[in-house]
Amino acid sequence: MVPRLKERYDDTIAKSMRDQYGYTNPMQVPRLEKIVVNMGVGDANADARLMEQAVAELSIITGQKPSVRRARKSISNFKLRKDQEIGAMATLRGRRMYEFMDRLFNVAMPRIRDFRGVPRTSFDGQGNYTLGLREQTIFPELVMDTVQRVRGMNVTFVIANSRTREESLDLLTQLGMPFRSQNQ
Repeated sequence: MVPRLKERYDDTIAKSMRDQYGYTNPMQVPRLEKIVVNMGVGDANADARLMEQAVAELSIITGQKPSVRRARKSISNFKLRKDQEIGAMATLRGRRMYEFMDRLFNVAMPRIRDFRGVPRTSFDGQGNYTLGLREQTIFPELVMDTVQRVRGMNVTFVIANSRTREESLDLLTQLGMPFRSQNQ
């Protein structure tokens, strides 16, 4: 079964972007390459179970087992030692990527209190978009009783073949990302 957003991209979005930006080759059209979900667990040095729980929650949210990230160097001010577990990361591609994006846009983001849309300014130089979420509890897959600590996460949408920020913005808008209106 093909995910709903992948089908929409193939049927309408790629064709409209090809016409709008004048691409001659279908491989020039910007496309979503991957989604990277990061969750920092800096307080895991005090209690190792916090890292296990963060990995379990991230695996429920993303649908795959995340990798545990370790510190590259020691920083005494942060009480951080080299090779200490400090975060979890999952890279989503293919079907899982489109299903996660669909759940994020249509189920999780509307559950954010006082949500008015995501900012249009969070693009980097290559056209990738990074979004910060303040708590993982906006995802309905998590059972609220099992969540011990509210954690934030970063979601990065990596866009291939995007030449400008406007092309990436247009792609994400057509995929359904709820951007803020221009006047806010």
